[in-house]
Amino acid sequence: MQGVEASWWSVVLLLVSLKASPCLPQDSLPECICASDILSCTDANLTGPPSEMPVSTVTLDLSHNRLQQLEGGGFEELYRLETLRLSHNQVSAVHPGAFRNTSRLRHLDLSSNQLRTLEHHFFLDVPMLEELLLFDNRIVRVESRAFAGLSGLKKVYLSHNLLTDFPFFSLHSQPHLSTFDLSSNRLNRLPLQDISNLPMILQRNLYLHNNSLVCECAMFSLFRVWEQQGFPSMTDFRKDHVCLVFAIPRGTVRFFQHDRYFEKCDMTSIQQEGNVSVKTGGRLLLHCVTSLARRQLTFHWVSPRQEYVAPPGNNGTMRMFPNGSLEILKAKSNDSGIYWCLSLDSEQRRNESHEVNVTVLPLQDDLSEPFNTGFTTLLGCVVSLVVVLMYLYLTPCRCPACLKTPSPVTATPNEALIGSAQSSILTPTPPTTTEGPGRKVSTNNKHVVFLEPIREQQNGRLRAATGGHLGPGLLSGGEQQTKNQPNTPAMLP
Repeated sequence: MQGVEASWWSVVLLLVSLKASPCLPQDSLPECICASDILSCTDANLTGPPSEMPVSTVTLDLSHNRLQQLEGGGFEELYRLETLRLSHNQVSAVHPGAFRNTSRLRHLDLSSNQLRTLEHHFFLDVPMLEELLLFDNRIVRVESRAFAGLSGLKKVYLSHNLLTDFPFFSLHSQPHLSTFDLSSNRLNRLPLQDISNLPMILQRNLYLHNNSLVCECAMFSLFRVWEQQGFPSMTDFRKDHVCLVFAIPRGTVRFFQHDRYFEKCDMTSIQQEGNVSVKTGGRLLLHCVTSLARRQLTFHWVSPRQEYVAPPGNNGTMRMFPNGSLEILKAKSNDSGIYWCLSLDSEQRRNESHEVNVTVLPLQDDLSEPFNTGFTTLLGCVVSLVVVLMYLYLTPCRCPACLKTPSPVTATPNEALIGSAQSSILTPTPPTTTEGPGRKVSTNNKHVVFLEPIREQQNGRLRAATGGHLGPGLLSGGEQQTKNQPNTPAMLP
């Protein structure tokens, strides 16, 4: 117990010593606490910055007060100021010169206030600013030059505002920007080309979840690629990525959990993997993926035709951006092949290479032409087969009642033997219709010739060919007895 009481008294003495610290003018700031180079005036019911503050202040905390405006010159005596916390106030306006003479400021917290716009003059006097907190305001508009001149800016937090659009192209001038939070706003459509041209390190930490985005294939494709590459902006807030089906507010879809709405999307045009494809005439954006820090990087591309490509591009067919991205404006069949990218860090004398295999797919009409040709050939074959079957089975048969009994024809044994066999097997029509006096050639009866012996039973007896005889070797066994019968023609039924 004695140890606990001693520690408690040490805390009390520390607070008393802070109150009586010589860094504050005597009795000038009774609500503030000063310790070394830190001045804290939180929850002091202040309506503006204290009139007298130590010039040695490096960290100033004025959060949880009632500040409504930041007047010009309010912090101009704090030339060593590096961290300024103004959260949880009622600040709605920042006048020109509000941060005059605070060029060393690195961390500025303006969260949980009532700002409505970010104008270009807000941060002109803080060129070394690295971290800017603006979440939980009422910001509806950000001017395109709001962050101009902030070459050292690394992190910006703009979540929980009322933004419906944002000038993403203005972020290209921020070489060190690595985190940008635009979550929980009212963004409905994204300028995907401007976003795709951002440095890859910024894309990894570009937070866009919990907005009012309209469900589009291009948007989903970009986010899917980010998820596949393990970007924290996707993986850490996977359940919070939503979009509106047909822009209906109540038609919200958590598209990473229920992606069936995007099943028919063409994912090839925005792929960032090593193998990508695009349709003929389509646009394709290739990124030069590198792990090098983006300070003094230069990029070069080499096309499959050994064509050297550097910004701004070549001959109107390829366009290259300063961040290393290469855009094929209208893909052609000869654009297929390996594209090779080199990223070079001149300061650290390091370089990395990246290869992308591009496949240009033909249009649907081109794909359908071989199909149409094959289909036509198949259809022709089917029609031919049908005609043959009709020829075989649908031709009229000879009517036995219309045939007259042929008269005997006298022939030599050799002629009858040979001619009868050939007529019964090889001729298209029976010889009884084409030979003999008074016979006419029949043009109505057609038959198909099969080169095999004809064996038919008629009334229990073998039916011989017209002419009365069968050739030698065509009969066997007991059938040879018919050879000894008189030379009489076989009668048709």
